[in-house]
Amino acid sequence: MDQKPSQATTTGTPSSTPRTSGTACGRCGATAQGLPLTWTCSVENGRRVYFCDTCAREHLRSIEGRLDSAWW
Repeated sequence: MDQKPSQATTTGTPSSTPRTSGTACGRCGATAQGLPLTWTCSVENGRRVYFCDTCAREHLRSIEGRLDSAWW
């Protein structure tokens, strides 16, 4: 019962330590150093997916409606 969930790296693959050197957008593939404060994070199928400013703005209604990115 005291199991810790595995942390996901910025690319969405499980790892014991998160990687913070770069982040890639799950939609368009744009990259940024570190984890930009203006990017959106979504948990889909148990993994973290990050979206850049442009993709997040374009699909804001779908994100707020909690639709998986596969639908938009």
